[in-house]
Amino acid sequence: MASSLSKNPREEDDTEKDKLLTSVTDHNASSLNDRIHGSHPSLDVIGSSSWKQVDEEEEEALCRKLKYFFMSPCDKYHAKGRKPYKLVLQLLKIVIVTVQLVLFGLSNQMVVMFKDENTDSFRHLFLKDYQDDSDELAVHTQRGVYEHINYTIEQYLGLTKNSVSRYAYVLGSGVNGSALSLCQRYYKKGSIDPVNDTFNIDPCIITDCIGVNPPTDSSVPIPEDYMNFTLKFHKLINVTIEFKLKAINIQSIINNEIPDCYTFSVTILFDNRAHSGKVKISLRNKAIIRECSATSVSGHKENYWRVAFDVLVAIVCGLSLALCGRSILRGIALQHEFVRFFRESLDRQVCWADRLEFINGWYLLLIISDILTIIASFIKIGIETKNLASYDVCGILMGTSTLLVWVGVIRYLTFFQKYNILIVTLRAAFPNVIRFCCCAAAIYMGYVFCGWIVLGPYHAKFRSLSTVSECLFSLINGDDMFATFSEVERSGTLVWLFSQLYLYTFISLFIYMVLSLFIALITGAYDTITQQAQEPPHVSDLHQFIAQCTDTPTSGKFHSPENTSCSPFCCFN
Repeated sequence: MASSLSKNPREEDDTEKDKLLTSVTDHNASSLNDRIHGSHPSLDVIGSSSWKQVDEEEEEALCRKLKYFFMSPCDKYHAKGRKPYKLVLQLLKIVIVTVQLVLFGLSNQMVVMFKDENTDSFRHLFLKDYQDDSDELAVHTQRGVYEHINYTIEQYLGLTKNSVSRYAYVLGSGVNGSALSLCQRYYKKGSIDPVNDTFNIDPCIITDCIGVNPPTDSSVPIPEDYMNFTLKFHKLINVTIEFKLKAINIQSIINNEIPDCYTFSVTILFDNRAHSGKVKISLRNKAIIRECSATSVSGHKENYWRVAFDVLVAIVCGLSLALCGRSILRGIALQHEFVRFFRESLDRQVCWADRLEFINGWYLLLIISDILTIIASFIKIGIETKNLASYDVCGILMGTSTLLVWVGVIRYLTFFQKYNILIVTLRAAFPNVIRFCCCAAAIYMGYVFCGWIVLGPYHAKFRSLSTVSECLFSLINGDDMFATFSEVERSGTLVWLFSQLYLYTFISLFIYMVLSLFIALITGAYDTITQQAQEPPHVSDLHQFIAQCTDTPTSGKFHSPENTSCSPFCCFN
């Protein structure tokens, strides 16, 4: 106490500032020592009459237990001599989870690239006059529709001779057991007479299909019965050509992986539902990945190290999940003990702010990341063993878990006072930021709906609600402003004037006001924190009670066992 009183005023200000920049939830040993060697909590906070009646031994044991619970891993090592195995485990998990993500990312890129390249090849093979830079392929005459349909079927029947890749037909996937299905969908009754401004339409939809099979022998002539398929243009909705092709992705051998077998479901659509004189042509491709029935790669041996590594990741994350869950349970048990002590011995109630400090939010974050990583690891094992093909699901789970793991690194940076300013600022600004975002979101959604209904027919970036939101968010960040202004179709003076008013008011409101106020909230929270550093900080009942323990981590008084029982995880305290 004497050493504390002998400090000069500047040293006391530095100590108060360091305490402010220290995480409230972690309470490392430095901040606790400042409280311990600082002013002793006043007796009127705890209650002087009740304080004298408390069992000294129980109070001292609980106080020491609470102090040890809120110590940093390094202070716990000095207190009980137990190595920070949990910290080492988390650092190891960061490394192996990141390596697992990189390995899966390389494989996933080849899968996506193989599918995209085949889709592009199908467009060049089966769509007449297709160009890479063409945004939309369409025909405007009946003859053009027939020519494109015949061209697609001819290319399909001669695929094995024309394609540079190795494809195989899938027989029996079409109508009547055929390989290719040519279908037209039209209204049951459709009579349109623009001369007299009359029409008679039965909205019931009829579907007519014929099947086409490729020749089983090259000497057999190519069938031409599909050319007799007559389209009912006056009531036609669309024409579809559907077929399946098989292929093998052999480039995975580069990564020492067994190649996958693919089945591509190709659908070519001739869309005439608008009856505007323009038939839009599009191609969709859906890939199904499965294990090949028989594989033989010269010089290739079974390589199980990827599966073994995924099992290792699952084991490490399972151990981390058990340790973090045990820490959460211990915190809840200690919270109940602390609440019971205050209620029975001191006749006091513990506020919810003090109760929530026993539940470490970082542990909850790590538990979520561990669960996601374990699930993703088992899915990846299924992919490696060719039993599953859920690349997208595995990628989402693995990416989210890796994000949470790296965000969890901030927890260990909070043990250093100079790095803790980010967490303290975010915690102080978060409530006001949420309230501000709710108000700004209402204005933003109003502009989204207004832009979609007014500018949607005249601007490519306003055709759907999602694209409108993307466009407006880009404008907030100053991206692509001139293109957004210039691409408005000047089909009418009224709409063009409204678009100028709409864009100018949105940009002015959100960039000059909303965005500036959002930044001001963050800077205001930082200024508030720095100003509070000059004032005596508010100390809760929990930390006033912990400050009664004047034992330092190196005093040796924490070595006494709390109980005689030992769990399998006792080494990871």
